[in-house]
Amino acid sequence: MLRSVNEEHGNVAIGKSLKEINADAPFDTGLEYGCPARGAWNIVHTGFLVPECHEVFVCAANCLRGVVLTAAEMGTIGQFSTVTIKENNVLDGDMEELLIDGVTSIIKKLKKKPRAVLVYTSCIHHFMALDLSHCYKTLRKRFPKIKFTDCYMNPIMRKSGMTPDELMRRQLYSLIDKTDKKDNGINILGNNYATDESSDLVRLIRESKYKLRDITYCKTFDEYEEMGKSKFNIAYLGVAKRGLYDISKKLEQEAIFLPISYEPDTIKELMKTLADKIGVDITKFDFKDKEALAKLEEAKKLIGDTAIAIDYTFTPAPLSLAKLLLDHGFNVKKIYIDSIGEKDILEELKNKYSDRDIMFYPTVNVAMRKNDREQSEKYLALGQKAAYFTDTNYFVNEVECGGHYGFDGIKKLAENMIEANAKEKDASTLIQKKGLGCNCLL
Repeated sequence: MLRSVNEEHGNVAIGKSLKEINADAPFDTGLEYGCPARGAWNIVHTGFLVPECHEVFVCAANCLRGVVLTAAEMGTIGQFSTVTIKENNVLDGDMEELLIDGVTSIIKKLKKKPRAVLVYTSCIHHFMALDLSHCYKTLRKRFPKIKFTDCYMNPIMRKSGMTPDELMRRQLYSLIDKTDKKDNGINILGNNYATDESSDLVRLIRESKYKLRDITYCKTFDEYEEMGKSKFNIAYLGVAKRGLYDISKKLEQEAIFLPISYEPDTIKELMKTLADKIGVDITKFDFKDKEALAKLEEAKKLIGDTAIAIDYTFTPAPLSLAKLLLDHGFNVKKIYIDSIGEKDILEELKNKYSDRDIMFYPTVNVAMRKNDREQSEKYLALGQKAAYFTDTNYFVNEVECGGHYGFDGIKKLAENMIEANAKEKDASTLIQKKGLGCNCLL
């Protein structure tokens, strides 16, 4: 039966059962904890998807530490610069001049001038009510051959309005200009990873003879700018949804949101939505759903009743994934998630699996630092945070779906689960590497 009381560490509740979890009442975390699972990309990694760009962070010295280390780990110090804000800049009121002159000095010293410069401002600029539009206007006048865009390293925005991650996914395409020369192109927006060629989404686009564009394909800035020619924009990650509609409105392109789902009927509905938009007959499309579900059944036979843990960095639809696995007999026991976005699926889980021992845990609660680190039960983890918190070396090392989508994504999930269950990885080493799979270098 479900546990009726929260698991506790000291006096702090850190877990809620499926019966107790409430989509409208997120975990009250207070002081937040960041576990050492760093595979998810940050704003430095994502910004470097823009070809031939240079990043400049304008922040206080303590704020720069993390982004400098990220750039060093990536080997991108040559494409990365900083402007340090000091106390006298705040007191003297010369913050605009510091930003303008600092960025100007950096660009003049570069041996090869970039096609684009991404300028990241921080909390202090907003606290001081800087005239950022004046700063960018001046920089564009000084360097008319370089495109500038505003990016943000602003943690105070995490709980209201667009989050820094959502803003980054939008600003990633802000350098593209509107054009009247539209073609039969379709852009996939907001992804750090290229969508698998074998996925239902990409196959449908290519079989329909449309030209697929994606920032992950772009090797030059000219290729990146050609995304403005496309007629349609697609996004399937929740963090890219708001940017999808903003960019589409700016570039006069049609926006199509096709969110990640592991529900077979929903996958087919999403593909029908796309087919109707682009004018193709979905009845002629081979979904390969039987092949995918057969591989999932094979995985169940091999994995058996091994406990499964899922975390939200693995997929933006962790509850949909949990339902798929539960529907096929897998022993899903733990879900690591900080807020509930899939309210309808949560209710389905409650109605269908109320007798299962399924627990929900917030990854940011400080008490999670010592949670579940001495258990003896074997866990197969889907995601780095799930691997960390369950202290297992049996895990699928992916973030943000890894480019998988649709029935092909289910098939690859099953294959990866089979492999992860059979062979241990060195979790302590792997999960500490920032930006899993990031290769967006010049």
